[in-house]
Parts: sequence; structure tokens; C-alpha cells
Amino acid sequence: MEAEQPADRPMPPFNATIALLTVSRSVERALAEALEPRGLNVRKYGILGHIASAPGLSLSELARRSGITVQSTHTLIGSLVAAGWVRSEVSANGRPAALSVTDAGTDLLAAVTADLAELDARLFATPAMRAVADALEGAMRERFEER
Repeated sequence: MEAEQPADRPMPPFNATIALLTVSRSVERALAEALEPRGLNVRKYGILGHIASAPGLSLSELARRSGITVQSTHTLIGSLVAAGWVRSEVSANGRPAALSVTDAGTDLLAAVTADLAELDARLFATPAMRAVADALEGAMRERFEER
């Protein structure tokens, strides 16, 4: 993940925002590569995780939490239902569908969790990257404590 700086070019001034984006893109590519053999992409994995953590979510609430349109969410849900990982149940006419993860979806999430542990161990193995991971964990805890 660390790129060598050519000797003939000086290191640009450090900017935390740009550094975090650079690391983030590299990590996202590695995540996409890890998810692909399981039939997932980053968005599908995120949607599946949201549904697992809050069964019964409506499409509109899921879209809001995911930061994508209802139409995109609907398309993603359709692919997750077709794969057998999500169940969409309508309790009565005119009521929104309640979404839940199937047993196959739960098994998939467990497998991906193991894959992510291996990915984290590889990506954050150096002391500097371990410090990044620890700092990010602290930032996420602060963010969720604010809610």
C-alpha cells in the first residue's frame, strides 16, 4: 500500500484529508477484491450489513442510511433477494416491505467477517498502518457516541 517516492521528486506537503482519501481508496480496492469472489461488491455488502443490523427496515430508511437513492436501493435489494441473501415481506396491502437477512445471508456475512479480519491483518500490519487503524477506531467510537 505504501508507494516509494522517486528520489528526484520531493515529498509533497502532508495533508491529512488527502492522505486519508489515498489510504481509503487503496483499502476500498482491496475490499472490493475480497468481496468479489463471494458475489458481493462494497455497496451490496453495506446494504446487507444494514439489513442484518436492523431487520424490518423499509427501503426508504435503508436508502437514507446508505446515502443512496431509493431506486438504487430497490435494485440492490432485488439482487440480494435473487441471490437468496435477503427476504422482503409485505405484511399488508399498501404497507412497505420489511427486509431481513436469510440464513444464507447470515452465513455469507459470517464468511465475509472472517475475510475482513484477514484483510485487516494484512493491510494494517505495519506499525504506522496499525496506528491508523487504532485512530480510525477511536474516531468511529466518538462519532457513534455523539448520537
